[in-house]
Amino acid sequence: MEQPADLDQVRDSYDRVADAYVDLAVGRLEGEPWLRAALDAFAEGVAGLGPVLDVGCGPGHVSAHLASRGLDVRGVDLSPRMVEHARRLHPGLRFDVAGATHLDLAPGSLAGVLGWWSLFNLPRHVLPQVLAEFARALVPGGQVLVGTHVGDEDVPRREAYGGVPVTWTTHRWRPEQLVDMLVAAGLEVVAELRFPPSGPQPPQVLVAARRGAVAPSLRG
Repeated sequence: MEQPADLDQVRDSYDRVADAYVDLAVGRLEGEPWLRAALDAFAEGVAGLGPVLDVGCGPGHVSAHLASRGLDVRGVDLSPRMVEHARRLHPGLRFDVAGATHLDLAPGSLAGVLGWWSLFNLPRHVLPQVLAEFARALVPGGQVLVGTHVGDEDVPRREAYGGVPVTWTTHRWRPEQLVDMLVAAGLEVVAELRFPPSGPQPPQVLVAARRGAVAPSLRG
C-alpha cells in the first residue's frame, strides 16, 4: 500500500499533542450518548464473530468502551506517545504502534474495524486503499465503522489542542463519498449517523458498513 508523503510529520505532530489531548479529555465518551449508542450497536452487530481492531485508537477510550461490551479489541495508533497513554489508562487492554497504512491484515481475520475520526489525515487517494484492506480483513457479517469530518476542503493545520504546533492536513469528506468508497470496497452500508456543526467544528458523519454473509449452500 502506498505510504502518505507526510507520514513522519503526522506521527511527530500527534506525539507532540498527545499529552494535551489527554489533559483536555478529547475523545472521551461521557456526555456523548449518540456516540456510545453507535458503538453499542456496532458491538452487538459483531459480537461472537471474532476480534476487533481500533485503528488510530489514540488514548484508547473507544477500545475500552468496546471491551466493556465484551469484545476482544486491540488498538493501534501511529503515535507512540498516544499508545503510551492508552497503555497507562487501560492497562488490561492491548495497544500497539502502527499506522493505518502499515497493518498487513490477514483476510477474514477480524469481526470489526474502526476508523473512529482517525483516518482524515490520509491523502484522498490513499483512503480508498485503506478501506479496501479493512473490508478484506472482515469475516462474513463483520463490520467497519468510520467517523470523519464533513466537507470538501483540505484544511492545513499548524496548531491544535491548546496551541500545540502540528503539521498535518485534515481532509473532509462528503457522506456520500464515504459511502461510495465503502461500497466500492465490497461492503453494504447498514447505518449512517450525521451530526450538525458545533461551535468551530464542522458537521460530522459516522457510517457503519458490513461484509455480506456467505449464502447458505442449496445442496442437500
